[in-house]
Amino acid sequence: MRTVYVEQMGELNDVLGHMCELAGVAMERATQALLQADLAVAEQVISDHEQVTQLSAQAEEKAFALLALQAPVAGDLRSVVSGFQIVADVDRMGALALHVAKVARRRHPAKALPEEVNGYFAEMGRLAVQLANTAREVLTTQDPEDAFRLQEDDDAMDDLHKHLFTVLMDREWKHGVAAAVDVTLLGRYYERFADHAVLIGRRVIFQVTGKTPEQFAGKPSE
Repeated sequence: MRTVYVEQMGELNDVLGHMCELAGVAMERATQALLQADLAVAEQVISDHEQVTQLSAQAEEKAFALLALQAPVAGDLRSVVSGFQIVADVDRMGALALHVAKVARRRHPAKALPEEVNGYFAEMGRLAVQLANTAREVLTTQDPEDAFRLQEDDDAMDDLHKHLFTVLMDREWKHGVAAAVDVTLLGRYYERFADHAVLIGRRVIFQVTGKTPEQFAGKPSE
């Protein structure tokens, strides 16, 4: 019975890891569409999102099967419940990449971003893809140390997000309200994408150790 549980839990984590990979690819392409006003790439992200939706349903079915057929308790139950939460996190990451692609499509043939913020979003896109890939690796390895380090890349994303507001509040901003709204929303999409990747890391730490990340790091919980 224990062997079957371990195999099925591994299968669930494999599906979740694949979803993370797809979310990273989607955000990479959405960023390309955003920066280059590439309608074809934006449409590809939008049409490919159905695959993430299907995998999300598949992952939930596997998690429900673990609950129903394996009757997990203690640490095993903790892992399954965390698995349900991770499904929601990765599903949201895919949805946020989809939002970015839709902004690029809506503004086409114009670019959605003023030139002076392109560098911010190029770097935010790079960090988002890196976070998604790290989350995928963590789901495969179940390494709590690597899961904890996801926070470092999220800190870099948060810094970029904060700097965006200094650009928007500058008196030299001459791009109007619509562009400011787009930049604000897009910045939020990237920030939330990163936040969900970090949440995956936190959940893996809890799955493996039974501790919060703060307890794992020997810090007082906030």
